[in-house]
Amino acid sequence: MTDTMAEITAAVAQGRTGATDAARTRLQKLWDELGPGGDPFCRCVLAHYQADLFADPAEALVWDVRALDAAAAVTDEHVQAHDAGLRIAGCYPSLHLNLADNFRRLGSFSAAAEQLAAARNRQDALADDGYGAMIRQAIDGVAEAIERRSTERRATAPGAG
Repeated sequence: MTDTMAEITAAVAQGRTGATDAARTRLQKLWDELGPGGDPFCRCVLAHYQADLFADPAEALVWDVRALDAAAAVTDEHVQAHDAGLRIAGCYPSLHLNLADNFRRLGSFSAAAEQLAAARNRQDALADDGYGAMIRQAIDGVAEAIERRSTERRATAPGAG
């Protein structure tokens, strides 16, 4: 798993430098190599970051669904093999948040509200740190956008845009 995670991390870094096409291609190749039976934590992380590389919310949504599906097969043991301080429960608020935001951008406000409720129901698993604060703020931001029936990309949203 360590080599695969290193490759995922390198592709994510590449995408953050603006080389989104190359990063998407690299992550797609890794996804294909992992296959349906590949390590679920690697699949979850890869899909989560791959979603951020798409400006189109429909394309991002496909990867966000894959990330959430993969997370269902992840145990804390999987996660802690990568980082002893991580728990899979702490991933769910962000996974549901991303689904909510993409549903919202597609104008599917009911589905967005359902995913936002799931994110809120799991936000107690977030640590009281910068990452936890960022996700909580994003949950509030998506809630406001849903209330306004906005389909615009949020300025603070991760990823291509």
